[in-house]
Order: sequence, then structure tokens, then C-alpha cells
Amino acid sequence: MWLRTASLEDLETISAMLSETWHDTYDAIYGKDKVTELTKAWHSVPALKQRMTKPRSEFIVCDDGAEITGMAFVSQIDAETSMLHQLYVRPSAQGQGVGKKLLVEVEACFPDVRKIRLEVEEANERAVAFYERNGFRRVGTNPDCGVKGSGIPAIVMEKVIW
Repeated sequence: MWLRTASLEDLETISAMLSETWHDTYDAIYGKDKVTELTKAWHSVPALKQRMTKPRSEFIVCDDGAEITGMAFVSQIDAETSMLHQLYVRPSAQGQGVGKKLLVEVEACFPDVRKIRLEVEEANERAVAFYERNGFRRVGTNPDCGVKGSGIPAIVMEKVIW
């Protein structure tokens, strides 16, 4: 498997992978209908395409030659901090090192920043544990993960890179 920059041709596949991953992770927490609503808004091809044009950002995928097994989107938010907006791994590829590879790559995307921040849904215990194992610490909370008004409670985590 290798990491590469996402292309426009990848967006349909990434959107489908995100829908699959979100349903696998969040249906039990929010219900299938709410997850469908969120994935249509947040993970549609137009929403993903918009991320590709964001200044000072990187949109990468993990590709094993047969399918895209994971994706990550990170941007630099100020002189010292980057924000990991998304890091998802297809359910069938979880536990195989895809998330770790993506995380190492996004940490290197902006060599001048000294820390990376993220928000993770507090009920997603597996993701929280993943980030803690990889050096992130809890620094706060946000009642609206993703977008203002989402109502999704999140833990804010940070990792000092250098």
C-alpha cells in the first residue's frame, strides 16, 4: 500500500468509503438515518472537492492497488498548528497499519508547525484510543464537532510534533 495525493477521479470512491466507514462506526451511536444525513452533507463529492482547493492543506489517500483503504485531510490553521480534519480507514482495512501510515504522513505535511490538533467524537472509543496511543493528549471539548450546530460532542486532542 502507498500514500498519494487524492485526485478528482478518487472522489466517488472516497465518498463511498466514508459512507461505509461512518455507518460502520456511528450507526449504533446516532442511528442509520442520522449517519446517512451527515455523510450526504459532509462526505459528498462536492464537499470533498471543496477540500481539495483549500489553501495550505493536504488531502491524501492510502491505496493498495485494488482499492482506497483510507484517507486523511489536514490543513495548517496558524503558524504553529495544523488541524487534522479527517482520518478514516475502511472497516475491512482497520488494524492493518493504514491509520498509522496516514497519521505519520499528515504530521509531516507542514514541517514548520509544532503541533497537530484534531477533534474526535467522544463516543468513538476506538478512535480516541488510537490517537492516545499515537501521542495525542486531551486538551478540551467541543459540543459541535465538524461544523457549528452539529450537536456532535467531541474531544479536542493535540500532539506536539517538535
